[in-house]
This record gives sequence, C-alpha cells and structure tokens, in this order.
Amino acid sequence: MTIPSPPQGVWELGPIPLRAYALCIIAGIVVAVWLTERRFVARGGAPGFVIDVAVWAVPFGLVGGRLYHLATDWRTYFGPGGDPVAALYVWNGGLGIWGAIALGGVGAWIACRRRGVPLTAFADAAAPGIVLAQAIGRLGNWFNQELYGAPTTLPWGLEIYRRIDPATGAVDNLNGVAVDRTPVEIVQPTFLYELLWNVAVALVVLWADRRFTLARGRAFALYVAGYTLGRFWIEMLRTDPALTRVDGVRVNVIVAAVVCVAALLYLALARGPREDLSASMPTESTGSSGHVAGTPDPVTADEKDQRTDDADLAREKRHEVSAPDRDPSHGGAEPSGVDAEPEGTQPEEEASAAPPSAAGGSS
Repeated sequence: MTIPSPPQGVWELGPIPLRAYALCIIAGIVVAVWLTERRFVARGGAPGFVIDVAVWAVPFGLVGGRLYHLATDWRTYFGPGGDPVAALYVWNGGLGIWGAIALGGVGAWIACRRRGVPLTAFADAAAPGIVLAQAIGRLGNWFNQELYGAPTTLPWGLEIYRRIDPATGAVDNLNGVAVDRTPVEIVQPTFLYELLWNVAVALVVLWADRRFTLARGRAFALYVAGYTLGRFWIEMLRTDPALTRVDGVRVNVIVAAVVCVAALLYLALARGPREDLSASMPTESTGSSGHVAGTPDPVTADEKDQRTDDADLAREKRHEVSAPDRDPSHGGAEPSGVDAEPEGTQPEEEASAAPPSAAGGSS
C-alpha cells in the first residue's frame, strides 16, 4: 500500500487562490507562537511578549528562508531559461530553513533587545514550537509534490501524479490538477520522514527541558542538534535539484553537519541558571500624560514620606488623648493629678455620652 499525493495544491475561491503550502506555513506559525507563549509565560515572562517578537521574527524569517533558497537553487531563477521574477513567488514553495532560522533569529534579537530580554531565554522557550512549525510546513511540500526521494518499492512509497492545467492541458505541477490518479512514479516520501523526525525532536526537547531544566540557550541547541542530525541523512535521500559542492555532495548536507557539530559543542559548554524574564513585563507610565481617567494620580516618593509623617503625628495625638497619663512617682495603676476633673465638669454626663466603643467592649 502506497501513500497517495493530493490531486491538487491550489483551490480557487473566486479570484483568490488558496494555496495549501501557504496555509501550512501559517498553521505552523500559529502553533509555534501558541506553544512559545505558554512556555515563555511559565518561565516568568510577560503574556503577549511572544506576539511582539513574532511581529519581528516572522517577516525576517520568511525573507531569510527565501534568500537561502535562491542562493542554493539560483539556476532555477537566474540560470539559462530561468525566470528571475519567479524568485518573488514565495507561495510556489522554496523556503530554506537555515536562512529562516538565521534571519528570523535576527528579528527576534531586535525585539528582545528592545525590552531587555535575553535572546537565549526566548530561544529556549521557542525551540519546540519552531520544530513543530517545521513539521507542519512539510505538509505543504506534500501538496506541492516536491522534496521527495528516489524511486522505491517500499510499501510507504509516495505516489507522484501528472498534474495539468484544466484550461489549457499544459503540465503544471504546482497549480494544476491530477485528472488521472495513475502515478507516474513511486518515490521515497522524504517530506514525511522529516515531518515525523521533527515531531520526535519536539518531544525530546520538551522532555529534556523538564527533566534537566535547560537554560542559557541549551534547549534551542538541543533542537538544532536533533534537527540537523535528522536532516543530514534525510537530505541524502532527496533527488530534487539543489546546489551541490565537493564531488556532488549537496550543500544542505554540509550545512547540516557543520551546524550539528556547533550545536553539540554549545550544548556541552553552555552553563548557568535560567535567565530572569522580568524585563519582558510592560512598564507602567509614571507621568501625567499616562494618567487614566478614574484612577488616582501617581504618588511621588516625597509625597509618600510626607503622608507617612502625617499619619505618625496623628497616631501620637490620638494616643495622648485616649491613654491616661501616669505619674511615675505613684503606683503604676494610680492616676496622676493631671487626670483629676476640673471644677465644673460633669463626668457622669460625659460617660453617658461616650460611644459604646470607648468603653472597650465589643459586640
């Protein structure tokens, strides 16, 4: 039993094309932001801060991913017979994860720096969400019938169909429809291998982070090491065209090996407790311009000191009035002469006029 490919990867909603690849990328981003938010807040960060970072990191990551793809597959766009304008068609596929993580990290660094949050702390919170987003994004490659391996007879081989434009009958693998479900070839589903591997890496990072309390970028380094280890052997199964170097070895294989070693070294050498994320909390306005109607004006330090002194003085006056003055020359229980009633006073009337609380009782 083999794995069928989707008959198409684009659906027309009136004049708007709905592309499965783009929807998978968006779904992956949503999952990554959701999981990162939960982990970041659990580590003491401010709710909503992850959204602020995503506003910077996601656009940077998309640009970086596209630039890496163009650099490693430039012949498709700028070589003989290529279409340079197609370099802008991101929705047709072609995002290199290496460039996406690198430039996306620059965007995240900018956002974290603006609030004084360590980038390593944010990266640790984001690591499992990023690799889950990569897994979801691989479903887009399935819809596009791309990034597969060599022909195979394995029972989980992937069926590749001939897609055509229904209007013209021309072959169009990305935008066409498979009118005939007879596979033109059955290949290694490398997209599926990477999807499953990425899910496994996410689970390992979540477990290790809880078990060993990873910090200082170690959770992110574990993700990078795990992902690149899988990418190394999966990349060697792929047959799609890509820039090669050193006796025909794909550049992605070389990059995966180098990055994996670097991540393992960082994981082994990095030390330290988890970083303080209190800087991610929003600062409260102390100026008059930030005053909200219906709320008291901010109190300065001098005003607080003055109010404290006034309260202490009031307590002293109440004590002088309510507490009997004792003459030290007499017994501790004997009142001094100043407590004697002046002439003309009527203590009985005063006692009867006193409120019940003055008698020391309670009900």
